Amino acid sequence: MELLLSLTHDARSEPLHAQLERQLREAIRGGRLAAGERLPATRALAAELSVSRGVIVEAYAQLAAEGYLATRRGAGTVVAAAARPARPPRPARYPRAVPEDFHPGMPDLASFPRAAWLRSLRAVLREAPDQQLGYADPVGTPRLRTTLARYLGRTRGVAADGGRVLVTSGLTQGVALACRALRRRGARRIAVEDPGFMVHRGVAAHCGLEVVPAPVDEHGLRTDADALAALDADVVLVTPAHQMPLGGVLAPARRAELLAWAEARGTYVIEDDYDAEHRYDREPVGALQGLAPERVIYAGGASKVLAPSLRLGWLVLPQALRAALTTEKTLDDLGTSALDQLALADFIERGELDRHLRRMRPRYRARRDALIAELARVLPAWRTGAGIAAGLHVVALLPEAVEEAAFLAAANERGMRLHGLSWFRVDPTLPAPPGLVLGFGNASEPSLARAVARLAEVGEAVPGALGDAA
Repeated sequence: MELLLSLTHDARSEPLHAQLERQLREAIRGGRLAAGERLPATRALAAELSVSRGVIVEAYAQLAAEGYLATRRGAGTVVAAAARPARPPRPARYPRAVPEDFHPGMPDLASFPRAAWLRSLRAVLREAPDQQLGYADPVGTPRLRTTLARYLGRTRGVAADGGRVLVTSGLTQGVALACRALRRRGARRIAVEDPGFMVHRGVAAHCGLEVVPAPVDEHGLRTDADALAALDADVVLVTPAHQMPLGGVLAPARRAELLAWAEARGTYVIEDDYDAEHRYDREPVGALQGLAPERVIYAGGASKVLAPSLRLGWLVLPQALRAALTTEKTLDDLGTSALDQLALADFIERGELDRHLRRMRPRYRARRDALIAELARVLPAWRTGAGIAAGLHVVALLPEAVEEAAFLAAANERGMRLHGLSWFRVDPTLPAPPGLVLGFGNASEPSLARAVARLAEVGEAVPGALGDAA
């Protein structure tokens, strides 16, 4: 055992054995040395502290006489069982995450493919050469970049080779890197969907960009001439595959109009390929990036398809931005964990990601159907149905007379933490229908039924929440 001890070799200081006795006594009283813990052998500790063995022997003997230490045959000197700290140490306090009911965007954590992921990790640890345990290329390991380029090309229609791919520590870091790089190139204003993902606008503002709202409807971002002209933005950030939170899919005509706008202004669109993998009642929609690789920064990640804790994401970059984004990533963290990258590459190459998604789609679809059916049965005055052909959440619109803030406050008083639709608004003071964004990915069907019942209990305390029938 190593001990944090420091002796002062000074004639004016107290004797060495007394210093040692005091420090060990304080460590035992303070709980830093617990009953039964073994102390270093006298010779070893004497060598470490550069004192004679007699100093250690004398200190140990005195503390043993006081009942702090005990000598056990074959076990050396240990802290005596009778030596209790004068005041038990306080356990470390960490902020506890408050569980969120209907957390939107959270996948089924219990279904994480642990065995398959462990096989990939073991393969990497067994086969990776020693050099790959050193500092990796900040933009990502060549193996994962190549694997991702092939996978995204096959499943999302992304136009890329490994040289365009930059691996990030989650999608959020990717968005931040893109915002910072564009800010350094002169961008000042970024348009984000309204309503849209609140993290996007927080990241963009933190990177020094002025956030401006871009209106959306049931078909996604509005791209008519008047809407685009009114943006007066240098960059646009969109979720075209499944608009967050309303769920619209950006139609081909709107995609063309948005890309024409970017081309005419010589600027870029950041594409968050949100919920692209989770589709149930519609055909897959290709990525916007495949239509204009030099105008779109494509962003994706493993959080929604595997687990948020993996912190693995990726960007697919226009050629003109590769150097700038490489610099941003290098200075940010010198690169994402290479072992995790290699494990993900192996996981994809063995077809495990495809198999996992095939298993999860019917499971998520069943949960979505159960949630919608339960809402219709228990809360018939609420409206659902828009944007539910894909994704991990349902938007439930409350009766128009309900004050959303009042409903959220009543839910909070009853121990429910919910996401209101107003949370996704760039300007929450503008008129908008009251609603909730209800995630179903990480909840079983029985737990969804119980949660809907709790929503009804909240509704009983909020005027108009149960509709005319109330």
